[in-house]
Amino acid sequence: MGSIRYCQMLIDGEWTDASDGAAFDSTSPVTGKVWARVPEATEADVERAVRAAERAFASGPWASMTPSQRGKCLRRLGDLLAERSEELGRAETIDTGKMLKETRWQAKYIAEFFHFYAGAADKLAGEVLPIDKPDLMVFTNREPLGVVAAVVPWNSQLFLVAVKIGPALAAGNTVVLKASEHASVAMLDFGRLIAEAGFPPGVVNIVTGHNEVGKALTSHPLVSRISFTGGPIAARAIVKNSAENFAEVSLELGGKSPFIVFEDADIDSAVNGAVAGIFGATGQSCVAGSRLILHSKIADQFLKKIVSLAKSIRIGDPLDEETQMGPLCTEGQLRHIQAQVALAQKEGGKVLVGGKQPDGLGGTYYEPTIIDCPSPDLTIVDTELFGPVLSVLRFETEAEAIMLANASVHGLAAGIFTLNGARQMRVARAVSAGIVWVNTYRVVSPIAAFGGVKGSGYGRESGFQAMLDYTRPKTIWINTSSDPVANPFVMR
Repeated sequence: MGSIRYCQMLIDGEWTDASDGAAFDSTSPVTGKVWARVPEATEADVERAVRAAERAFASGPWASMTPSQRGKCLRRLGDLLAERSEELGRAETIDTGKMLKETRWQAKYIAEFFHFYAGAADKLAGEVLPIDKPDLMVFTNREPLGVVAAVVPWNSQLFLVAVKIGPALAAGNTVVLKASEHASVAMLDFGRLIAEAGFPPGVVNIVTGHNEVGKALTSHPLVSRISFTGGPIAARAIVKNSAENFAEVSLELGGKSPFIVFEDADIDSAVNGAVAGIFGATGQSCVAGSRLILHSKIADQFLKKIVSLAKSIRIGDPLDEETQMGPLCTEGQLRHIQAQVALAQKEGGKVLVGGKQPDGLGGTYYEPTIIDCPSPDLTIVDTELFGPVLSVLRFETEAEAIMLANASVHGLAAGIFTLNGARQMRVARAVSAGIVWVNTYRVVSPIAAFGGVKGSGYGRESGFQAMLDYTRPKTIWINTSSDPVANPFVMR
């Protein structure tokens, strides 16, 4: 990591600097030092990328490729992703501070998403309608929308790229990706696989930069759909931007997911699930189970076990295979967490473990933290921290557990641990969340859709339905009668 990497954007099949030569530093949370220089795209660069995507969609080789041919490109892309998982994972770890063993594994597993959409590319079909009029055959075709703007955050970026561009490309669209300004390098490295996989120039373009780049992209008149993952402030701006082009929009905005443990749960299993849900990826996950809701009968036993496990987590260099938790990605996250933990203590919360930076590491590291909250009214209970901080609440009845779970502006995910089958179904149905895991947590698959409700956004990603969302139906009417069309002014 001694030398600085100089990165370029992918526009119309070419690697290019910003048109005015501007660039910004990417600082590694692993070392605290600048390790890469990334182009700061201009509006002209965004214009060029969108125009390239529009040409590829309307008149380039991509426009004439069959669904099966598109599928072959996607399958090859998945193969390449698996083959290069080590180098892609390493770049993502250096740029974000996420564990190498996680980023490497994730890059390899994400290949399955591209393989899924490769197989789905030629499965899109319309239908013949049983129309209520004689001598008319009516059927639908599903057609791609056009240029898709995909805006991706720094965390799990390769996964989020897969669930956005996989279905978009399978359906025949073209894409302009905006990488996060906090960690762009792994996304650009991924872009080098695009041409190698057989995608024609302009089908996938990658631009980098800050808010101005996102605004230029999401308000561009040639953009037909916007897929955004990130925070609510940026999401509101994107919704306003879409008024300029009437683009369809899907939003995934994170959450404050409840993790409910009933008195009959397998405690050891639930503890492991809770630890994975909040301390995995240093808590920097949209679906982090950051609200632990415990039945009072087992609360003390549960907390004793999870506090002990939290204390044993090995914090350190995410490139070290023995490390179990790495740093936060940005200084801003660290300051936000520090302020919220201090506020929670002021409001009556009790820190059971953690609550500070670990000794001797400095940087953006933060200890696994558990805060016992005397009331759901504490600010921290419904504030997304995007870090390794767990808020704990207690309940007495099933109805109270559901009430606490739903007392949130968010609604992305939820975890339920109970061995009672009927309760599993009741609570899963009652909790306001787009994803509910029962006796497990943080499991994903290309086959299963995910997304949120309420303040966690709308729209779904992954699964076959996502591909349908990147198309629109066209209805075609064919008159099969040999008789001439009747005089419209003679009513019978």
